[in-house]
Amino acid sequence: MQSSHPLIAAVAALAIVLACSKSSSASAATAAGAATAGPDSLLLKRADHARILGSPSATVWVVEVSDFQCPYCRQFHEESFEELKRAYVDSGKVRLAYVNFPLSMHKNSFAASETAMCAAAQDKFWQLHDALFVTQKQWETLPAPQPMFDSLAAANGVELGAFRKCVAGHITKPMIEADVDRASKAGVESTPTFLIGGMMLTGAQPVANFRRAIDSALTLAAKR
Repeated sequence: MQSSHPLIAAVAALAIVLACSKSSSASAATAAGAATAGPDSLLLKRADHARILGSPSATVWVVEVSDFQCPYCRQFHEESFEELKRAYVDSGKVRLAYVNFPLSMHKNSFAASETAMCAAAQDKFWQLHDALFVTQKQWETLPAPQPMFDSLAAANGVELGAFRKCVAGHITKPMIEADVDRASKAGVESTPTFLIGGMMLTGAQPVANFRRAIDSALTLAAKR
């Protein structure tokens, strides 16, 4: 498995822990960077696992470092995400992971990340990932976006009792903060940033650029 970039290596290690570890759920959550233990550790473990898509046998990792309120992240979602997912993730070639990087300039971004990660605890991360980007222009300027986020969660099959408890208790906040710290240490400075094998791409580039980078990573992985 190709994981030469330090952030990819960290995410790959997370996936291995979640898939294979026979240790406690608290240990798995700590390995994920959540830095927590106790009654919330199983929830955090589920949330971490749910934001990874693709076959465990895929030879290349793509890590999407993103901000739900970032307009360029939305542009990538609108123009490239589904095509790349169909071509590489659904086909079993690539494993995709999402890393939160909410920028302080975006006032509702952290709450959006908490919404997505609390939904992830119910295995609904990617449904909320899509819904948050599709509706970004509707919630980005709201003074209190959580009622809309609750509606998006409910519309995508999230059980609201547990979800609201997770959001109100900021249960996933340590996980999101760990994402930001890990990505920053790996050299991420803006969103969206994509780590593809050992390569870093920034911005909502044309889909052809992503295809070239992924194809190159797949070719290199096949030679290992």
